[in-house]
This record gives sequence, structure tokens and C-alpha cells, in this order.
Amino acid sequence: MQNHLLELVEQSSMKASIPKFEVGDTVDVHVRILEGEKERIQVFNGVVIAKSGTKTREMFVVRRIVQGEGVERKFPVHSPRIADIVVKRSGKVRRAKLYYLRERSGKAVRLKERFAGGKATAAEAKAAKAEKRATRVAAKKAKAEAAAAKTE
Repeated sequence: MQNHLLELVEQSSMKASIPKFEVGDTVDVHVRILEGEKERIQVFNGVVIAKSGTKTREMFVVRRIVQGEGVERKFPVHSPRIADIVVKRSGKVRRAKLYYLRERSGKAVRLKERFAGGKATAAEAKAAKAEKRATRVAAKKAKAEAAAAKTE
């Protein structure tokens, strides 16, 4: 019973739509900043170097270089302070954590870009196939209904 209540509370505090982003992606994080009575949105852009946690405890670390100095910020994904997350580009990486970027500077920090035209994961391919099948079935059904309406 207590587990069920905990799950309900977690579900209510989670955001409905979060863009899919991975480690290595360059993102713009739109953060709500309160200054006295006024609220403004500040954009923090950089490379996602780590993700951790699940559900409401999910966090990600974004790193950027400001005036030659590395700056990292850790954000909770489902925080009400985060207005939006925009994925600018996807980086091609082979690690779950990119902490090695901390020792690098200049052009050595750049990551190769992962293009959308590349190989899709098995889950993405399966979802695309199911979507294609659903649209075919819907089109066939609409055609049959149109033919039935025509004969009447």
C-alpha cells in the first residue's frame, strides 16, 4: 500500500514530456531564475557528460567552457526550475560518463557528431515498424468505410 502511494506521488511530480537526450549531446537547459519578485529564464548550454538516477531522482551533468575555465552544473531532470531542455546536436560517444573531458582543453574537447541517418536501435526500429503498420491498418479501414458509405 505504501509502495503504491509512493509511486503515485512520484508519477505526479514527474514531467510529462522530456526530450530524449544522451551522454555526449550538446543541450540548452532553460533554467528559471528568481530575482526578487521577477522570474527570468537563463540558458545554460554545454555537453551532457553524465546521467544518473531513475524516475524522479534522475539527474544529468552539463559541462561548458566559460572564459577558458570549465563549468559544470548538475540538474534534476524533473525539476520545476527547468523550463525546457533543447538538444542542439548529438555526439558520438562510447562511454556512459565523459569525465575524461575535464582534462582536455581547446579543440580536444570536441566530439564527433552522431547523425540521425545512422543505425537505429532495435527498440526504435520496432516502434517505427509498429507505427507504419498502424497507419496502414487505419488507411485500409478508412478506405473500407468510404466504400461502404458509397454503396449506401
